[in-house]
Amino acid sequence: MGNTPVKSRPANLFALACLLLLGCVWGSTIIITKHVVSTGHQPLGLIFWQLIWGAVLLSVIARLQGTPLPMSWTHIRFYTIVAVVGTIIPNTFTYIAAPHIPAGLLAISLTTVPMFTLIVALLIQSERFNGIRMLGILLGAIAIALIIGPEADFSRQGIGLFMLLALVAPLFYGVEGNYLALKTPPHTDALTTVRGASIIGLVICTPITLATNSWVDLSQTWTSVEWAILANSVLHVITYAGYIWLVGRTGAVFASQVAYIVTLSGVFLGMMILGERHTPLIWLALGCMLIGLLLVQPKNTHNNR
Repeated sequence: MGNTPVKSRPANLFALACLLLLGCVWGSTIIITKHVVSTGHQPLGLIFWQLIWGAVLLSVIARLQGTPLPMSWTHIRFYTIVAVVGTIIPNTFTYIAAPHIPAGLLAISLTTVPMFTLIVALLIQSERFNGIRMLGILLGAIAIALIIGPEADFSRQGIGLFMLLALVAPLFYGVEGNYLALKTPPHTDALTTVRGASIIGLVICTPITLATNSWVDLSQTWTSVEWAILANSVLHVITYAGYIWLVGRTGAVFASQVAYIVTLSGVFLGMMILGERHTPLIWLALGCMLIGLLLVQPKNTHNNR
């Protein structure tokens, strides 16, 4: 019993380090997204290329590893739900909202992922009420209030409406996190999940993209926008696979804390690259986020994927 803290502490530190790295990379995609959507490209067209680049990249990796893609009905259903709930719906709403709100606010909206995740987890009784963990989530909520309050003028240029649309993405990420934690088929790792979801997502997304005239043509001379679409797709694979792996290792609620790191990196990158400026309350809010993150510890699990 005396050895337990010694063994668990490195595991917790490793999980926290992965969370920090994943969040920083994910935060950088917000800046890239702002650049991509500035051209007026339609969301489904951008999602199509995101899915196809992910499917190709992961299929090449799987081919080199000699890893087949499980295609039982259980797996197909799993891939379909992950594609729709984890990519198509949330990314559509993110791309709709992104041109109309600053990158900092877009990053901040993702901070609600832990709250949605915890609400869903409590509703399905996969998580038990824990005062310390709830305090961490509460601090995240306070941070949102501090930042959104002074930053968002809900009566000017429809910012309030687009903030609500931006919150659809974290809602579905919260649902997805719990689904991954509970319904991932045995022996299905993160790369297999993203590969399968990308392929099934293409089957769903392609006809809708063509039917709605949302196609994004990449056959012309590439500019920074086309390269940004490619970079965003590759980073999506990395962050998505990393998030799924983290859910399997630490549980949906802890993994959802990546939203705090995404927010931090998104806000700072928005300031450094896009020249965005925020009120002093943001620094107080970011402090609340960091404290909230420290209060949320990964639950012990031995079925790591």
